[in-house]
Amino acid sequence: MSTFDPATYASLMDGLTDITMSAAGAILQTQQGSARVKADGSPVTAADEAAEAVIRDGLTRLAPALPIISEEAEHDRPVVPHGAYFLVDPLDGTKEFIAGRDEYTINIAIVADGVPVLGIIAAPAQGLIWRGVAGAGADRLNFSGQKAGTAQPITTRARPSAELVVVVSRSHLDTRTQAFLATLPPTRTLGCGSSVKFCRLAEGAADLYPRLAPTHDWDIAAGHAILVAAGGSVVGVDGKAVVYGTPDLLIPAFVAWGGLAPAEDAPKAGY
Repeated sequence: MSTFDPATYASLMDGLTDITMSAAGAILQTQQGSARVKADGSPVTAADEAAEAVIRDGLTRLAPALPIISEEAEHDRPVVPHGAYFLVDPLDGTKEFIAGRDEYTINIAIVADGVPVLGIIAAPAQGLIWRGVAGAGADRLNFSGQKAGTAQPITTRARPSAELVVVVSRSHLDTRTQAFLATLPPTRTLGCGSSVKFCRLAEGAADLYPRLAPTHDWDIAAGHAILVAAGGSVVGVDGKAVVYGTPDLLIPAFVAWGGLAPAEDAPKAGY
């Protein structure tokens, strides 16, 4: 499955939706409790681990030929393969989860030859799922337990002539990103947690999401795929494609747009 075919990947979406709803149930049934700190300084809870187990089992059954790279597989993470693989963050926004906010998500992506081509994001506490396959469109649906509602197509909106709506991280808004925002036309910022920020762009509720600090591949791949499927774009600070699959699985910086990235607004090296 290393050659990208939108129809082939889209055929996995119903199965991935079932897996994602099961993982959401595992999170909602797990007490928040205390978190331990991983080697990289990020928190992890029993809910992260419960969702990880459900997702890993489900993906192995659904598409056994695809390797799985997951945030929580600290000690059993395969070398990034050539071709296609699953990229998983079983609970993105652990800080939001611990704080009792509803913006934490489950992220599952398929990356093929270094490009996110399929993404599914669930917000368990909101009962929402966003899905997309590059070249085959994106949609959003409600869910409760293992029952999903009717999928509604979503698309990005045209860039407004006046005020830009910018989604920014509530927990990780760095000075470099703030400096970039100061160079833009009038903006209205919305603080938001986890990969929900990509979903706001994909469904036409916002226009821009800049993150000019490092983040991991699994934090953004699913949102990247959904946004592109809905008509948006994700680029590096140089305006070029974001590179996935580096040895440290880190993305140095990116800007996500609800449309094609305008060259005149690309962050400059000094920001």
